[in-house]
Amino acid sequence: MTAAKKEFVLAVEGLTVSFDGFKAVDDLSLYVDENEIRVIIGPNGAGKTTVLDLICGRTRASAGSIRFRGKELTKLKENQIVHAGVGRKFQNPSIYEELSVFENLEISYPRGRSVFGALMFQRDREVIERVEEIAEMIFLADHLHTSADLLSHGQKQWLEIGMLLIQDPELLMLDEPVAGMSVSERKQTAELLNKIIQNRSVIVIEHDMKFVEDIAHRVTVMHQGRILSEGSMEHVQSDPKVVEVYLGH
Repeated sequence: MTAAKKEFVLAVEGLTVSFDGFKAVDDLSLYVDENEIRVIIGPNGAGKTTVLDLICGRTRASAGSIRFRGKELTKLKENQIVHAGVGRKFQNPSIYEELSVFENLEISYPRGRSVFGALMFQRDREVIERVEEIAEMIFLADHLHTSADLLSHGQKQWLEIGMLLIQDPELLMLDEPVAGMSVSERKQTAELLNKIIQNRSVIVIEHDMKFVEDIAHRVTVMHQGRILSEGSMEHVQSDPKVVEVYLGH
C-alpha cells in the first residue's frame, strides 16, 4: 500500500512555501500515523517551525496539500483547523499569568469556544472534574489554585499543554516543549507525552536528543526546507547524510 492510499491521521504532500523567492519548505511530504509521536529535528533555519505554521494555518502554503483525517486544511482558517481537532503549542508558553491554574484550564474548556457557549458556560461538576483530571495529568494537581505567574518555567509549559489537552485535539503539535526545563521536568514531560498518545497523535519539534530518544516513534530530519532522513532514532543517527549535516556538528 502506498503512502498516498493509506489512511493517515495527517498526510502532507508536496508542501512548499516561499518567502520573497526563498523556499522555507520545499516539496515536503510527511505522513503521521494514529497514536504516533513524530519528532522533527534539524538545524536552526531548517524549516521545522514553518511546517507547524503551515499545518495550523498560521502560514499559507504556496503549493501542496495538508490532509487531516481526509480533510484538506490548506484552505481553512486557523480557528477552523483548531475546531477540526488540531492543537498547537508555540515555543514560549502562552498562558494567562494573572489567572490560577484552574482558571487557565477552565477558560480553555471547549464549551466556551462559541459565543453562545461562552454566554451559557457554567462551572458545573463536569467542568470541575475535567479540569482536575487534566491538572493531575500535567503534574499540577497540587497547584490548581496557584497563580500561573508563580509557576516555574517548566510548569508553565505543562499548563499550556494542559490547556490544549482539555480541548481534546486529535493531533497535538508542540514546538520545543522541554526548552528551559530541568532534567526531572524533561523526564516527566516524556512520561506525559507517552501517556496522551493513547487518544491522539503528536508532532514535536525538539533539539534535546535525550528527550527525543525517550519519546520518538519516528524521527524526521529536516535541512534547508527538505526532509534529509526519516525513520527510527537509530536509523537517522546512523544515516551518513545526517551525521554530515546535523549530528556531526
